[in-house]
Amino acid sequence: MDADRVAREVVDMRSYSPDGTEDVPVLELFHRVAATVPAYRKFLTEHDIRPGDIRTVDAFRGLPLTDKENYHRRYPLPELCRDGRLDGCDIVAVSSGSSGRPTVWPRSVLDERQIARRFEQVFRDAFRAHERSTLAVVCFPLGTWVGGLYTMSCLRFLGPLGAGYPITVVAPGNNKAEILRVLPDLAGHFEQVVLLGYPPFVKDVVDTGLAAGFDWSRHAVKLVLAGEVFSEQWRDLVAQRLGMADPVRDTASLYGTADGGVLGNETPLSVSIRRFLAARPELSRELFGESRLPTLVQYDPTSRFFEEQRGTLLFSGDNGVPLIRYHIADEGGLVSHADMMDFCVSNGFTPEFDNDEPFVYVFGRSLFTVSFFGANVYPENVTVGLEQPGVSDFVTGKFVLETVADADENTSLRVTVELAPGRTGDADLVAASIRDQLVRLNSEFAHYVPAERQLPQVVLHPTGDPEYFPVGVKHRYTRPS
Repeated sequence: MDADRVAREVVDMRSYSPDGTEDVPVLELFHRVAATVPAYRKFLTEHDIRPGDIRTVDAFRGLPLTDKENYHRRYPLPELCRDGRLDGCDIVAVSSGSSGRPTVWPRSVLDERQIARRFEQVFRDAFRAHERSTLAVVCFPLGTWVGGLYTMSCLRFLGPLGAGYPITVVAPGNNKAEILRVLPDLAGHFEQVVLLGYPPFVKDVVDTGLAAGFDWSRHAVKLVLAGEVFSEQWRDLVAQRLGMADPVRDTASLYGTADGGVLGNETPLSVSIRRFLAARPELSRELFGESRLPTLVQYDPTSRFFEEQRGTLLFSGDNGVPLIRYHIADEGGLVSHADMMDFCVSNGFTPEFDNDEPFVYVFGRSLFTVSFFGANVYPENVTVGLEQPGVSDFVTGKFVLETVADADENTSLRVTVELAPGRTGDADLVAASIRDQLVRLNSEFAHYVPAERQLPQVVLHPTGDPEYFPVGVKHRYTRPS
């Protein structure tokens, strides 16, 4: 175990300056990685770069990008780790492989302790878990995937033997029946219950619990979500079904990847700003350059140094596999704390909450869109159509988006939607709701797609359909045309 990293983390935290002058930590990180990671030394040599020449952030920003193909998959796994030692890490995770073959990511307990700070910000500042007995229910899949075991480890850093918070963890994973089996026996013994999982699955748990007669409103339920962009209508819908008192404080989304762990998280400040922008789509377009609403989180620049390049995100951070200027292929961008607050106030909104951290916004990966008449159609927009009254009662929220061609090569937009257990529904009603929200939220769709072609084909499939909605498999919202 690299005991020196503990001291370095303390130095990094002390060097953090709220005005955004995080230059020294990222330069220190670069030189540390260049000196201790064999693969990165080779990478720099191949690009004719001498580490001693990188003395300023401007020089740092001129370094070549790394990614899975040109870096992680080019070198032996031990050489990607500190000192070329794979045994310096005590656990490995495997990425989902949604864009190709799976990738192995070694980590150590110190990586998770650093990330536990993001969980602590949610559990302490929003949920007040240092003052309330809390049952944390890990609903992320357990196994080689990063979500479940990673979350458990971070939560235990906050618990009685870590930060001392009265948090008890139960980890049924993404087993809905097991979650709903243990909750009636456990929930009543705690002042609050936190469900941690992917949004569609958590919603399915909530809806199934309601159908079975479980009264969520008795248990002060909070949510920690990850993995997908969801709308503020989704947040309100689930909050209402849980009897949640304050969705701004009681829900938080994490921005994380297998590559870098949790990179940022929603805070009451970011949630309140996002809800303001959801009601003012013209301001969202002005701020983010898109008609769709991204995930908006805050981050610690001494732990994860973000950059924006041509509408996509880069980050640098110390992990089991330290990464420098790593291209995650997520569409998004950065807004400083000062610029965000000025933007809000100048448009008539003064947030109730505040902190000093910068913002990163994330639309997701471009491969999760389909093109229809030259317009990019995003799952986030379709989701809003499924959350409308009269539709949300008989669907789970899962769907598959694709373009299909008939015998004459006329292309149509098809949305295959999963029905809630035991329910039937009206495909025409769903199609109209999706079209209305696409026209409202997606200016490309409204202007590029002829009016007579804007109504999608909707196909309704039963829960767990093995072709479109197989149980136990990470859901994909798009299919290649």
